[in-house]
Amino acid sequence: MAIAALCLAWFVVLPAGPDTETFVDIAPGSSTSAIAAQLERAHVIRSRYGFELVRLWKRGRLKAGEYRFDRAAAVTEVYARIARGDVYTRAITIPEGSNRFDVATKVEQAGLGSRDAFLEATVHDTQLIADMDPRATSLEGYLFPDTYRFPRKATPGQIVTAMVRRFRQEAGQIGLTRDFHQVVTLASLVERETAVPAERPLVASVLENRMGARMPLQTDSAVIYGLAMEGRWRGAIYASDLALDTPYNTYKHAGLPPGPVANPGLESLKAAAHPAATSYLYFVAAGADPQGRSRFATTLEEHNRNVAAYRAATRQAGGK
Repeated sequence: MAIAALCLAWFVVLPAGPDTETFVDIAPGSSTSAIAAQLERAHVIRSRYGFELVRLWKRGRLKAGEYRFDRAAAVTEVYARIARGDVYTRAITIPEGSNRFDVATKVEQAGLGSRDAFLEATVHDTQLIADMDPRATSLEGYLFPDTYRFPRKATPGQIVTAMVRRFRQEAGQIGLTRDFHQVVTLASLVERETAVPAERPLVASVLENRMGARMPLQTDSAVIYGLAMEGRWRGAIYASDLALDTPYNTYKHAGLPPGPVANPGLESLKAAAHPAATSYLYFVAAGADPQGRSRFATTLEEHNRNVAAYRAATRQAGGK
C-alpha cells in the first residue's frame, strides 16, 4: 500500500513541468492516450499513465487547442486546464477610430503576424462584406473596434473574419440592414472628427447638411487617410497636402470620400444612421478645443466667431 501511495504521489500529486515556456498544441479528435503522450514528450507531466489515471477518475471531455505551460504543476491541474479549454491566446485591443493601418500595427505588436500580411488580408478578403458593401476595395470600416483574443497561430484571414463578424453583430443590434457603404463611411468621419460621444449626432448632422447643400465636407480625417493610402502622411497636415488631389481630399471633392477612413465604434454608427435634426453647416472640432467641446454654427459669420473664440481659448490655455 505504501509503495502504491508513493507511486500515486509521484505520478499525480507532486508538481512537475518545464523550466521554460512550453507550448503543446492538441489536435481536434486526439485520444486521451495521445494527449498524455504529447504532454509527457513535452515534459509537462512525468508520466502519461498518471494523466490517464486522472482521466479515469475525473472523466470529463478534453478540449483541443494550444496550451502554454511555464511552471511545475500537478497532473490534476494540467488535466483541469485541458478539460476546461484554458487555451493560450493573445489579446489585442482595437480603439474606436483606428484605421486598418493602425490595426495592422497592433496585430504585429501582439505577435499575431506581420503588418504587411494583415494589410494584404484587408484588401484580399473583401468577399467577407460583399453582401453589405459590394463596392468596397478593402475591409476598412468593418474591422469592429473591440478587444479580441486569438490563438498564437491565427492567420490574418481568421483575424479579419472575427472582426467583421463582430461588426455584423453590432450592426444588427442597432438595426443597420442597408446603406452600409454610406452609413459606415459617414460614421468613420464622425468617429475621427469628435471624441465627445454626445456630439456625434450633431457632427453627423453637419456632414449631412453640407452634402445636402452641395458643400465640400472639408474633413481633415479624410485628407489624412488619402495621404496614408499613398504613403505621404507626415504626421501633420500642410497646405501642400490640402492642395494634393486625392480621391479622399474632401476640400477638393464634394460628398463622402470613396470609402470609410477608419473603423467606427457603435455610437458613431448610431449617429451616422440617425443624425440629429439641425441646420448646422460648420463646427470647430472638440479635439482641438481647450474647453473640450465642439462649437457648431449655421452661418459662416457665426463659424468665424467660433473660430476666433477657439483661438482665444487656446491662447489662454497656453497653446499657440
